[in-house]
Amino acid sequence: MKLEALVNPSVLTQPVYEPGKPIEDVARELGLDASTIIKLASNENPFGPSPLAKTAAVRALDQGELYPDGGCVALRAKLARIYGLDAAQFVIGNGSNELIELLGHVFLRPGDEVVMGNPSFAVYKLVALLFGAKPVEVPLVNHTHDLAALAAAVTPRTKLVFVPSPNNPMGTANSEAELLAFARSLPGHVVFAFDEAYAEFLDNPPDLRPLIREGRKVVCLRTFSKIYGLASLRVGYGYASPELAALLNRVRQPFNVNAIGQAAAIAALDDREFVASCAKENRTGLMQLETGFRELGLEIVPSVANFILVKVGDGAGVFVELQKRGVIVRPMRAYGMPEWLRVTVGTPAQNQRLLTTLTEVLRR
Repeated sequence: MKLEALVNPSVLTQPVYEPGKPIEDVARELGLDASTIIKLASNENPFGPSPLAKTAAVRALDQGELYPDGGCVALRAKLARIYGLDAAQFVIGNGSNELIELLGHVFLRPGDEVVMGNPSFAVYKLVALLFGAKPVEVPLVNHTHDLAALAAAVTPRTKLVFVPSPNNPMGTANSEAELLAFARSLPGHVVFAFDEAYAEFLDNPPDLRPLIREGRKVVCLRTFSKIYGLASLRVGYGYASPELAALLNRVRQPFNVNAIGQAAAIAALDDREFVASCAKENRTGLMQLETGFRELGLEIVPSVANFILVKVGDGAGVFVELQKRGVIVRPMRAYGMPEWLRVTVGTPAQNQRLLTTLTEVLRR
């Protein structure tokens, strides 16, 4: 009997998420010096990890022989103090991606529907398909989530609705008032998952805690991967009602978040100066890239996140030529946007190198 005959049939048709290539792989494949390559492809923090988090992570290695705190008690307690919620309202994940999968474990069965924008974060669709649910993709309007259309797409079979703000890959955001009204319009059989992965880059991020206090079926997702610079440690968290959080914790694997990541995350929450500095530098970097792209006559999608979309024509071809010159960006063909690239905001020097190299490529 062939192995495929033993496999859950849905696994054989499950799309595979393709992350950006690591610097080392690009260097090896193209014969480049890794130290000369810049990666502006995965929305990582170009200023590195939070210094407080780095110190705490190194210290945690001294007890590397011990299992981590399986309940993430200290991290949940600290988040509870910051948010003014109870520790029982938090669930910690191996990145916020794991929390999206946990929502699938808890709520999705074959035949259910999951409503999401298109284009939006690819993992929403992947998780829906993984559990045999139907992804219902609603086109964006002016590159932004059309919340009225999302609400209209809800049917009796809908279990989950995902809205990220800012949205990856577009970099656009909905207002707090729009999001609150949208959530309050949803019927009682729908869970609203609000993805806040890039919230720290906003001057005034939406606050959906009133919805949770009203008893609505809302879960908010955040990550330490972006502005805190801890992507390699994979720590994310969600907050919701105690009942919803308990369900997610019920299907969470024991020791799903390592001790080094937990220690770094706890310390990072105190590094307010670092976060404020990164947010300020990001705003400056966005202006630098927007100005440079416009001077090249290129169309952009104005962004409030730490990345920006730029229309270059042959997205795949320009991506290859930039990579040959040691500049890694993200082509958008997989998102149905073959003419576009997504560029992470880097340091001022990295941004200028990207603009200079892109100018060279386009002229050729």
